Parts: sequence; C-alpha cells; structure tokens
Amino acid sequence: MRGLQFSRFVPGEDDKSPFEKLLNLFTQLLTYTSGDVTEALQWLTELDKEYNLTNEEYGIGDFIQELKDKGYIRENEESGQISITAKTEQDIRKKALEEIFGKLKKSTMGDHNIRKSGQGDELNADTRAYQFGDPLEQIDVTDSLRNAQINHGIEAFSINQDDLVIKETDFKTQTSTALMIDISHSMILYGEDRITPAKKVAMALSELITTRYPKDTLDIIVFGNDAWQIEIKDLPYLQVGPYHTNTVAGLELAMDILRRRRNPNKQIFMITDGKPTCLKNGKQYYKNSFGLDRKILNRTLNLAAQCKKLKIPITTFMVASDPWLQKFVTEFTETNNGKAFFSGLDKLGQFLFYDFESGKKKML
Repeated sequence: MRGLQFSRFVPGEDDKSPFEKLLNLFTQLLTYTSGDVTEALQWLTELDKEYNLTNEEYGIGDFIQELKDKGYIRENEESGQISITAKTEQDIRKKALEEIFGKLKKSTMGDHNIRKSGQGDELNADTRAYQFGDPLEQIDVTDSLRNAQINHGIEAFSINQDDLVIKETDFKTQTSTALMIDISHSMILYGEDRITPAKKVAMALSELITTRYPKDTLDIIVFGNDAWQIEIKDLPYLQVGPYHTNTVAGLELAMDILRRRRNPNKQIFMITDGKPTCLKNGKQYYKNSFGLDRKILNRTLNLAAQCKKLKIPITTFMVASDPWLQKFVTEFTETNNGKAFFSGLDKLGQFLFYDFESGKKKML
C-alpha cells in the first residue's frame, strides 16, 4: 500500500487573493504618486485595461470598496477626496522593507560587517566551549547533548562541563541616525526618477529601526533651498520641488538634531544626486548651478570637518555618475573621514542597509 507523500509548500502569486494581488500593486503606485490615491487608482485602472488584472467576478470597483472596508483608504464625505490611512502608510513601509531585504538576502555583494563575539545581546551562528561564568541561557543544548553522547556513549548517559557548548553573541550598538534626502529638482530630471528609490529606502530604514532596533533613533531631513525635518508618516507623500541643493542647511540641521541625542553613536546618511548649489545668508539665497562654486563648496567642506571633530561620520550615497560630481563627493568624504557609495538606483537600498547593519556591530 502506498503511503502519503509530502512536498514542501512554496507559496506563489497564484495563491494570493485578487485583493492581495491588487493591493501590492496599489501600494507601489502610491509611492510613485506621492500618496495621491486618485492618481494611483487611475494608473491601476489603465494597467487593468492593458494587462487584465481583474475579471468578471472581481473588478477595480470591488477592490476600491474592499480598500474602504478594510481601512486602507478613507473618503471625505464633504469634499469627496480620498486619502490613505495610517494603516496603508505602515503597509507601504513594510513592503519597502521586504523588497529591499529580499534583494539583500539574495545578493552576492560582500558583507562589510566587522564583528567580535562575546557576551553581547544578539545570538550569532558561532559556538565555543563553555567557560566558568557563562550565562546558562546561552548553552546550546543540542550540541552539548551530542558532545555528551560522543564522549561518554549512550548506554549510561552523563554530561559534564567539558561537553557544554555556548552560543556566541554579538554586541549591538545604540545609534542615532540622521537621514538626509535631496529633494532638489534634479532628482527627477534627465528622464530618471531618483526620488522614488530614495523614498523607498527611507521608508524601509524607518520600518527596520522602529521594529528591530526600537532603542535607536532616526530623524529624517529633506533639503532643497532650505532644510526641514519630516515625520516617518510623511515619507509616502514626499515630492521634489523647484529647488536648488542647500547641502549646508541639511548638514546644519542634522548636526543640531544629533547634538540633542544622548546615544553615544551618531551618524549621518545623505542621499543626493548632485553638488551643493545654494546657501542662505539671512533671508537671502546665494545660488549658482554652474559648476562647483568655491564659496558654497568651502562652507560644505567646513561642516564635514566639524562633523569629524564631533565624531559624526557622514555616509554619502551618490545616485549620479558624473565624474566631476564624484570628485566633489570624494573630497567631501575625505574631509569628514566618512564613506561614499557611488551606486545606481537599484543598488541604493543594498548599499545603505549593509552599511547600517555593519555599524550595529560594536568592536570590543
């Protein structure tokens, strides 16, 4: 008689309900439309016409009604305007985190982590022999029992200190991060959308920190002609403006915020595609988009040097490939003794997350 046969269940796209399939696409479109529900639904309707996303049993109208019923969108009864809810904002951040971490796990890119094992706060895959004073909760029961059976046999089971194995742990640093996002007009120029990947990375990083590292802090700063702080919930709605690039204002605000943070480890991440082109003196703006202006450059480099003195490393993620812009970033990085990544938009999330995770490993 033939018995039952079991195989590994691998969930696929076909296993999702029509609502789940459309929701995934809808949240992606919301990121591109900066949270504009009406525009996202219009795009979804056009995609449905072209790719037959729905059928006679379940249409876009059913999807919209289910979005309302499940609390993803709300409609203003007076104006008729539709907007997303906090539930959708969090869902967008989670999907961004899954998207970037999914690529991260599959990537063959080298890991820059520097770690030293010891009595830390996060388990890793390493083990070592038990030493007097090691916490009992770190004993690897499976390996310890295996050692006892190998050393003493299984007929008369016994275990002693020499059989015990300890799971190693890594120390995790508590970190305050200021994330600067360039929202100057060049972030959507030349037929390339650079702001959407930047938003996705920011949303994914914020979701990672709030869920996995709740003792950390993340402050998000946007900079154009001026710089200002935004909340995590504002990220899906972020748009570029008709701005120049006032990197000085962004750095000054980041430094001011980090001075008030009590964490011993502080860092600045800056996502940009260009050179600084703007300064503000009082109420007046000094602007020059033609090449590298020495007056603007010197102020920017001075702040990089100040951050170095305050032990605030700056990691710059450059999403443009112009050689003379890369030369500026190189000079800026050397002045701060920080790091720079010249990455394409598809690698931005991987570079940032690897760098953030490597910084969480504290050397002893």
